Amino acid sequence: MASLQGRHALVTGGGRGIGRAIAAALTAAGATVTVLGRGEAALQDAVARGDAAAYGVADVSNEHALAAQIDRAADSQGPVDILVANAGGAVSAPFMETTPAQFRDMFELNVMGVVHATRAVLPGMVARKSGRVVAIASIGGVKGYAYVSAYSAAKHAVVGLVRSLAIETAKTGVTVNAVCPTFTDTEIMRESVARIVEKTGRTSAEAAAAILKSTPLGRFVQPREVAAAVLYLCSADAAAVTGSTLMIAGGEI
Repeated sequence: MASLQGRHALVTGGGRGIGRAIAAALTAAGATVTVLGRGEAALQDAVARGDAAAYGVADVSNEHALAAQIDRAADSQGPVDILVANAGGAVSAPFMETTPAQFRDMFELNVMGVVHATRAVLPGMVARKSGRVVAIASIGGVKGYAYVSAYSAAKHAVVGLVRSLAIETAKTGVTVNAVCPTFTDTEIMRESVARIVEKTGRTSAEAAAAILKSTPLGRFVQPREVAAAVLYLCSADAAAVTGSTLMIAGGEI
């Protein structure tokens, strides 16, 4: 993999889970990485452990606060060459028990978070005729799942955004892609397993098996495997790859 030396990469939701693994992989490839998120302690830890060079605290659904932190990062570390829009979240409930407010929250976090971050960095990338935008969507953005209609709808919107924006920017030197992982071994997933155990009395192994029943791979994806896909899309070798949805799906799709 070609070096990313001299590149400034910004990762939203970079304090833990997939975002943290992506930040570490980009750092190992030579990029200067800024992580953004809401949990300052986790972001500080990412810097302290060498997974990132700097951090900023911002909620990606707050357009002005996010833009201010991105401007601050650019002033400190240089223009953003790589954006990994990873921040997101899910709500789980039957459709009729999912409120309109929860649908709006899912769109604000998962879709508008990508929109706000991209709007903040794209003009500079286009002016420099070089840039990478990678949105972390989900396998739920290309297929449906029961009980996560708001989350799945939002992630489908992310995939549509990526495909449209890639066409607009195809001749600018900027690529726009999505990575769509299936169930991944993160803190959030372990919390989901714990909730199933608490509610049903199943063992952790039984709860995990129930989650994984749709995945031919039969195991959770590792965050580093998602990070490896992002690293490829950020490389010079992926200059002709844009508008793609790279699925880390274990045979599910």
